[in-house]
Amino acid sequence: MIRAVAMIATLASVCLSAAQTKLYEEKVSDSDALRAQQAKELDEYVRFLKSDKSRLTRLFHPDFSSTGGYVRSTESLRRGFAASIGYPPPGDLPSEKPEFRVIGEDDLGVYYRVQIPVVANVHSEGIYIVPKNRKGRIPLIISMHGGGGSPEVALFHGGANYHDMVRGGLKRGYAVFAPQHLFSAPGYPGDIRNRTDDRLRLVGTTISAIEIAKITRALDVLIKRPEIDARRIAMVGLSYGGYYALVTPALDTRIKVAVSSCYFGVQEYRYERDELGVPSDFRSFDRFTLYRDPEVVALICPRALLIQAGKDDDGPHRDMGIQLAPAAGDYYSKLGVGDRYRFLVFDGGHEFNDASAWEFVRAHL
Repeated sequence: MIRAVAMIATLASVCLSAAQTKLYEEKVSDSDALRAQQAKELDEYVRFLKSDKSRLTRLFHPDFSSTGGYVRSTESLRRGFAASIGYPPPGDLPSEKPEFRVIGEDDLGVYYRVQIPVVANVHSEGIYIVPKNRKGRIPLIISMHGGGGSPEVALFHGGANYHDMVRGGLKRGYAVFAPQHLFSAPGYPGDIRNRTDDRLRLVGTTISAIEIAKITRALDVLIKRPEIDARRIAMVGLSYGGYYALVTPALDTRIKVAVSSCYFGVQEYRYERDELGVPSDFRSFDRFTLYRDPEVVALICPRALLIQAGKDDDGPHRDMGIQLAPAAGDYYSKLGVGDRYRFLVFDGGHEFNDASAWEFVRAHL
């Protein structure tokens, strides 16, 4: 009883003291201007970083005195680019053996369905074709389909807007590997690509890094086959495939010739008009400060590169590429190998231009 009375007295004392204490108060809205200032400052900081070239200059010092010196000078930029997309993806190469299964043949070649291990439970899948009547070792063409496509869409029944992007190499006596990348999958959500990319970013890599690794680790296997001349590898691609025909040779110098069709400058076009209009799978660190498309081209130089744009394609797939093409070409011209670079606006739309592509490959491979 005595303890209870004491507690009541204490509480009464506290309440009386609180009632007598004067506290400083403000309206929450009084600091609205400070929050607006924060937003303004960060907006200005982003704008500053967009225009600041000093970080690129510190990272990349191109040496144009010789091709060997130039390639060595690109290594810091190459390492930075790889890190920005989480390449190579974490994980050891599985011990599982590659699988080559014959699925058919025709007058041109023998067709294989291929599965090649990349990381644990992940495979590089696609169609591999060896021409008939080959003599000795032959070049290899990697033929990369675009968004929503597949090797089958690019290969069979006329090839749609890919035209002869797959069989064109076969007709010229080259072996062809047409990989499959993830854009849709039966039984999965329509945005499975972006969902997968978001999940990969949370564990240290990206869909781009995985899909580049599907190509580069497939190369590890394919160049050991008896029909392949490992010194003569080219890559061609349309649209999303054009993206991979830039970034894969930028990271894998075994690819000696590249043809990127209807992609160059697309993300720069979108970024200029709406920063957040860039698809999420292209939003890697420093994408628009250190690793724009011209800097990716710098990592391909001095190896041969043809960039195609359709005159009748839509603006994003053409206009910014035209603006950026001279900056990309400068790396080649300053090194004295300008004949290895070509930017072509061809008569056509969003499609692979066979004639220019295969002539360029023939000349440089």
